[in-house]
Amino acid sequence: MTEIKVISSKKAPAAIGPYSQALAFENMMFLSGQLPVDPETGNIPEKVEDQAAQSIANIKSILSENGMNITNVVKTTVFLSDINDFAVVNKVYGEHFQEPYPARSCVQVAAIPKGCKVEIECIAVK
Repeated sequence: MTEIKVISSKKAPAAIGPYSQALAFENMMFLSGQLPVDPETGNIPEKVEDQAAQSIANIKSILSENGMNITNVVKTTVFLSDINDFAVVNKVYGEHFQEPYPARSCVQVAAIPKGCKVEIECIAVK
């Protein structure tokens, strides 16, 4: 059986609970939801568009630890604390992802850890 490999990056915020930043299995990589925490300062941007950009930057850092990049992403789930932020987050998302765009779900949730406005998780394939 193929081994499951733990993937982590110091260029992304450390896990805040009992979970891995990501796991790789064969040619797939599963990333935990990325909060918009700056890994160097621990700060969270105030604006939702900056939070979306930081979450995506964290995703890119973790992907690179396994020799992947944003073009390897095939599925994302975007969690918003306010669905009214959808258009703003969608604009930022579109600046980072290219066609063929990953499949995506976007949902409003009651709360996101650390009072964040956005969290993004994804699955990538080599």
